[in-house]
Amino acid sequence: MCLIVVGWRVHPDYPLVVAANRDEFYTRPTARADFWADAPEVIAGRDLEAGGTWLGITRDGRFAAVTNVREVAAAKGLHSRGRLTRDFLAGRQRAADYVGEIDRAGYAGFNLLVADDESLWYCSNRSAQSLQLGPGVYGLSNHLLDSPWPKLLTARQGFTGALASLPDLAPLFAILADDEIVPDTELPDTGIPLDWERRLSAIFVRSEPYGTRASTVVTLAVAGGVTFEERSFGPNGQPLQSSRMSTGV
Repeated sequence: MCLIVVGWRVHPDYPLVVAANRDEFYTRPTARADFWADAPEVIAGRDLEAGGTWLGITRDGRFAAVTNVREVAAAKGLHSRGRLTRDFLAGRQRAADYVGEIDRAGYAGFNLLVADDESLWYCSNRSAQSLQLGPGVYGLSNHLLDSPWPKLLTARQGFTGALASLPDLAPLFAILADDEIVPDTELPDTGIPLDWERRLSAIFVRSEPYGTRASTVVTLAVAGGVTFEERSFGPNGQPLQSSRMSTGV
């Protein structure tokens, strides 16, 4: 599962701000975030199993991120969901055109955010239509956009307050490090066993086989510079490494 909070045109100096956790099995092979050798304009991590990515941005500010939709015993899609982000980042289509041409039936349940210098769009194959998003703060986990899951409400509230601290990224990373488990009375019922519903209710997920593998903060400055900082983790939240990449205007 994953969590993404996006601030779109709500800060005077940073039209795009993203704070995100990627949750995944630790056995899935992954490359840490970097500039891609085969697409040098792209900054992103890479799924080495299917070749896509969960979140990335280009030097000129094209942004994409994807989460899956939590569905019990869902069929595997024809294509990896990471292909949705990869193809947008490596291409040149406008965001509005890109979401309009997605073969939604070719994927298991997904939520996709894509942005260019004109617009931010949300698209899901579990929702009737794509949405162009106006200025605001948006949250996405493993249900539809802004679903009121406790972890998402907490993250959005903290994110909104942390925007005032930019360019200091520490308050955003503090939000992503919150591993508080939600009380049982507030848990969503998504059909998974209760012990896993509890674990996944935290913003930062800890367990031995599965958990938060990367916390990422991305900013796009009004002058055009991109900052991408990633902190990676092993089983039970063990810190591994961090990296920071920036581009000039």
